[in-house]
Amino acid sequence: MKILTYVFIPALMAVAAGCSNLPVKTADDIVVLPLGGEVKVTEGSIVYALPLTVLQFDVIAEKMIEVPGPYASFAREMTGLDQVITSGNETWNLAEVRVRAIEELDPEQFYVIQGTSLMQTNLLALKESGLVLDINPEKYAASSFSQPQGGTDSGDPLYPDRGVYAYISTKTDTAYRVVKSDTAFIRVPYLVQKKKGMTLEEEAREASDRLLELREGRHMILTGETNIFPQDGAAIDEINRLEREYTALFAGKRWTRRKLYRIWLTPGLSMAGVKTTVFRFSEKDGVLSADDADGRPVDVEMTASGKTRELKLVVRPPSSQKDMDARDRLYYRVPDVVEAKVVSGDDILCTARMLIYQFGNTVALPSNFIIGK
Repeated sequence: MKILTYVFIPALMAVAAGCSNLPVKTADDIVVLPLGGEVKVTEGSIVYALPLTVLQFDVIAEKMIEVPGPYASFAREMTGLDQVITSGNETWNLAEVRVRAIEELDPEQFYVIQGTSLMQTNLLALKESGLVLDINPEKYAASSFSQPQGGTDSGDPLYPDRGVYAYISTKTDTAYRVVKSDTAFIRVPYLVQKKKGMTLEEEAREASDRLLELREGRHMILTGETNIFPQDGAAIDEINRLEREYTALFAGKRWTRRKLYRIWLTPGLSMAGVKTTVFRFSEKDGVLSADDADGRPVDVEMTASGKTRELKLVVRPPSSQKDMDARDRLYYRVPDVVEAKVVSGDDILCTARMLIYQFGNTVALPSNFIIGK
């Protein structure tokens, strides 16, 4: 036993002597300071920022446009159609609302890691986990930013074919003019052409006749009472298309345009548990800004789960001058689980469960983690 002790002690002294020659990092070698004021970024420093959660709302609104047909006033009399469009109208409908959380850099939480020697840090592991963010443009490459999108009203004629063979009729009459000869007056005939436009009622009558002819022709093809070719599906499809066009002359046309609105909202602690207006919606004007006086409000209500409330015990105020002077701590954010609900009055439009960094807590890693001891 004594022999082992004598052998172990010299070996331990040799190892200690060898380690004493290695450079030892101290707290003064690496410091972490908030960027701003007198703190500047020097060569060899690392800059990182804490993450910030932004809510992105994709709002899809539908605009329904109604245009009356030119023969709407004769619909009941000539075609038997009821409840036709008699006046132009535009109404908006809120079709869909989607929400998702995206991460951005918090402009108020930039930090600088400065070192006077070779730094060994696990900062990259935290960046991959999303607890800290570096200034990386690729982070924003996956996010698309857009203005309201959607089709515009077409400038083409709504009713290019009004169902009339000729809108102006030409009538030729024989007129006479009196010419004085040597012994008498004689009448000399000549031709006069008069053009006369059709009245709206006459146009409607002719269009209704063509509509009834289309229906009759389709019936004859389907029952095999006609020998007109082709008697296949293409002929029926074309007859159906023409019938819809002629019917629209009396019943009117209705179509829908879709528009996409993208809205961003940065949550704050004051928004937890209360309703915050994201935008307003009006059936007349569509999607409006949150501060607009018209329209009904569309709100988001965020309820934090409080899973990070115990972390407040970790963040204690400095109790000594030594704690106040400690600058080798790496600060990062732990997000909290939040349930978000988008509502309009009593209607729930969308629900989501997400992580929001602002509702969590900011804690600091121990010095041996960042220095790599």
